[in-house]
Amino acid sequence: MMNEQVYAWVKITRDIILSQCSQLTVDELNKEFNIGLKSIKHTLVHIAGCYHAWLGSFILRNTDTPLFSLQQINDLNFDDIISYFEQADAYVDQILNLSHHDLSEIVLKQVPWKQDDTCHENSAYQLFVHSVTHEFHHKGQIVSMLRLLGYEVESTDILNIR
Repeated sequence: MMNEQVYAWVKITRDIILSQCSQLTVDELNKEFNIGLKSIKHTLVHIAGCYHAWLGSFILRNTDTPLFSLQQINDLNFDDIISYFEQADAYVDQILNLSHHDLSEIVLKQVPWKQDDTCHENSAYQLFVHSVTHEFHHKGQIVSMLRLLGYEVESTDILNIR
């Protein structure tokens, strides 16, 4: 129950950002800044990609290619980004339905989307928390980018959610 509530708050704050970003022009979505991943579009895709990679691929083993190439990202439209987040939400739902034991069990394996033999040793719960904190970190960068574009940004602070 608690994890589901936490993720519901994550999605509420995400929806605030996505709603504002849906009003941007293509040029504004792609404008490069000296912040993080350079553009709002790339940052949004990167946020969703974290869920796809660590939860969808590493833990759930649903795909070996969870991340988009640079060319694929460039070809995405805003609806594609929304769909990418919706699939990320489906992965989170699967993770949150795991038993306490399965959430806590340490998984040691090669990272499927890396070309080398990189291995990681984490639990599903650690990777869920990582994905959520990663999202908030990058949402802060998007807020900064929106402000640099001259927009007033609605609060994404969980403390302001009712």
